[in-house]
Amino acid sequence: MAGERDLGRLLAGMTPEQIPGEYVFVVSPEPGVPAGLHPVATVSEDEGLTLVLTREEADRAGLRHDYLAARITLRVHSDLAAVGLTAAVSAQLADVGISCNVIAGYHHDHLFVPAERAGEAMVTLRALGSGRA
Repeated sequence: MAGERDLGRLLAGMTPEQIPGEYVFVVSPEPGVPAGLHPVATVSEDEGLTLVLTREEADRAGLRHDYLAARITLRVHSDLAAVGLTAAVSAQLADVGISCNVIAGYHHDHLFVPAERAGEAMVTLRALGSGRA
């Protein structure tokens, strides 16, 4: 089923949800995903394979990390060809000084924001979705 493309409907229906836990970005110590790890996402780069893991899983595996993030999922089925959702969300967060790393899945966009600013990010995103931003 195709996702939504209309920016107005995407913003009005995005319903941000903070996923429990703390998340980190690490570089895999070997080619591929090491046995026993269950990343939320992976990104292949020339320098190595980035894994997005829960902090607990990374710590258990002894993997070094330096950015502690909260994960917020936008609960609207956005079409991968939709224009403007990432820009609108990241611009609104940037306006209040919150960094945002976005990973798009087939159904939803997932935002990784500094863990200590997750509450503020949620308020900001809800305001954007309700048209109060």
